[in-house]
Amino acid sequence: MPKTVAEAMTSLPVVVKPQTPLNEAIKIMAERRISGLPVVGDDDRLVGIISETDLMWQETGVTPPAYIMFLDSVIFLQNPATYERDLHKALGQTVGEVMSTDPITISADKPLKNAAQLLHDRDIRRLPVVDANNLVVGILTRGDIIRAMAASSD
Repeated sequence: MPKTVAEAMTSLPVVVKPQTPLNEAIKIMAERRISGLPVVGDDDRLVGIISETDLMWQETGVTPPAYIMFLDSVIFLQNPATYERDLHKALGQTVGEVMSTDPITISADKPLKNAAQLLHDRDIRRLPVVDANNLVVGILTRGDIIRAMAASSD
């Protein structure tokens, strides 16, 4: 099995910018059969990630938070800020309005075992691989790790 992230990652992945129209990002993901894209700013530094999960809000919509009325006051039973965030995602028209910010990342020189553990522990499907300047140099998916495991067993 490859020993480092660099040996198993996909180099130079497709990236989008926050201002990229959402329908363009959806088309890229569908045509390339990928489940997520790193999002980079104008300086090419990683600012977020857009995934299938982020896009599900577009189809499913959101449910307003439960509340009760008590003495002419509204008491929310769930955090209304969460509802506002989800509503923003459901109505978003650009990648920046829908993406998840502060994605978990890894560097190319890290052991592949560490990346696999991170994917498992955080229950995520992909890790943007960044250099010391937070520039995207690759992406590592669960599939990449499985392929690396299969190649090492031959």
